[in-house]
Amino acid sequence: MNKENSTNKEEKNTSSWSAVGFAWELGYSIAIPLVLFTLGGRLLDKKLETSPWLLLSGLFISIIVTFYIVYQKLIKIIKDQDSQDKK
Repeated sequence: MNKENSTNKEEKNTSSWSAVGFAWELGYSIAIPLVLFTLGGRLLDKKLETSPWLLLSGLFISIIVTFYIVYQKLIKIIKDQDSQDKK
């Protein structure tokens, strides 16, 4: 029985760290495209005097890129979970 408790604790600890790691990756997956594309749009707006169109375009592109990255991560997690469930 003691062996089962330690195994359950290890699984909970591993899943907790997996959740923290996913949250950390998710934060970067949202922040990096947002910063890069919106700042790039802002800089181009200043250079080309097209304010605010390139900023808004950069924001829109960053939303699309972020959605794609998060979607790919979720698909990977779902596939991993399915393969673990089958075992």
